[in-house]
Amino acid sequence: MKRGKRYAVAASGQWTDEEDGRRRLPAGEVHAWEPGRNETVCGLSLSRSRLARFSHVNWPDTFPESGGAADQVRRVCPRCASVAGRRGSDARPRWVRVRPRP
Repeated sequence: MKRGKRYAVAASGQWTDEEDGRRRLPAGEVHAWEPGRNETVCGLSLSRSRLARFSHVNWPDTFPESGGAADQVRRVCPRCASVAGRRGSDARPRWVRVRPRP
């Protein structure tokens, strides 16, 4: 069985959580990023866009309803969310064919 891809986070800013042992966390606009690549899922170059890499933060933790590292996140890239998955309260349900043939 094939496992799904693991996406990390690249963000336009960062902040330090003092309560959680001084961990670096993403802030500003966040993008999905595959570790080992030099671009986000939506095609932005990490170095040219000056995005900071957060390989220790998983992509689902950037959504506000997760309660993870989303305290300072202002915007989630919609293109990255469509590719990497957006499972939250405002996400549309996955498309399912009800009756394939008439």
